[in-house]
Parts: sequence; C-alpha cells; structure tokens
Amino acid sequence: MRFSHLIQINDPLNPLIDPLSREQLWRGLVLRAENPLLFVLGLDGFEVVERGENELQRVLRFGSLRLRDRVSFSPMRQVCYAIEAAGDSPAATLAMTIEEPEAGQLFVRFDYETLPADTAEAMDEFYSSFARQAYIEADIDTISTIRRLAESDALG
Repeated sequence: MRFSHLIQINDPLNPLIDPLSREQLWRGLVLRAENPLLFVLGLDGFEVVERGENELQRVLRFGSLRLRDRVSFSPMRQVCYAIEAAGDSPAATLAMTIEEPEAGQLFVRFDYETLPADTAEAMDEFYSSFARQAYIEADIDTISTIRRLAESDALG
C-alpha cells in the first residue's frame, strides 16, 4: 500500500494558529525520532542502538512486539523511517518532508509505503482504508505535539 497526504502547518488566513518556523518544525520532526515516547501511542519503550551523522537505528517496544527501524535525516528537509518486518508486521517506510511553496507557508508531506509480508497477497480495501485513516490521525497528533512543544519553548 502506498499512501501520501499533506498537513498545512502555517495558515496566514487563520490568526488563531501560531505559525511555526521551519527550524521549530524541523526540531520537532527530529525529536519524534529521538524520543518517540512523546509521539507514538502504545509505545512502551525504545532504544537507540546505533547513531550516525544523519541516521539512527532503533528498537521500539510495543508490549512483546519489538520493531527495528532506521531513521535517516536530510537536515531541514526530510526524516525517513525504514521499518523492518517483524512477526505479523510487514516492512514499511515513512518519509516526512517539509515543503515550503512560498516563504513561511509550511507543509509536511507524509509518504507511507507498506510492503506485504507475502507480496502475492494484496491488502484488502477495508484494511487499507483503516490504515490510511490511522496514519492521518497519528500525523495530526504529531503536528499537534510539535505545536505544544513550540508553545512551551521546548523547540527554541
């Protein structure tokens, strides 16, 4: 399954939404990788098992399920997650890309790809629809958490 959607960060027509700078948004996206407990529902714990210049390798704990992933950073532009298959969970990727079509108009594009464990098996439409909605809700929560952190000056 491939799925992509866009979340608008700054809306010049809505004075009720405090704008975020690109730097605040970037620091929030990096923090999601560095401390996923602040962002990922159901996550019991995590460990960074390897750290490189622009990447992390982690183990995430959801009860008895352990997921390994690699997070790579393209500074101020994109955070990519590559999740290994584990148990019933297929391999998957997520890219979060900052887009700025005009100065100050920030968006984040979320691109998902889930690879079925058995490539001959296609996801049924019900599951795909459910997964897409879950991804959107999780991404809205991510941006809401970044906004709360920015309001508390945790992102500079």
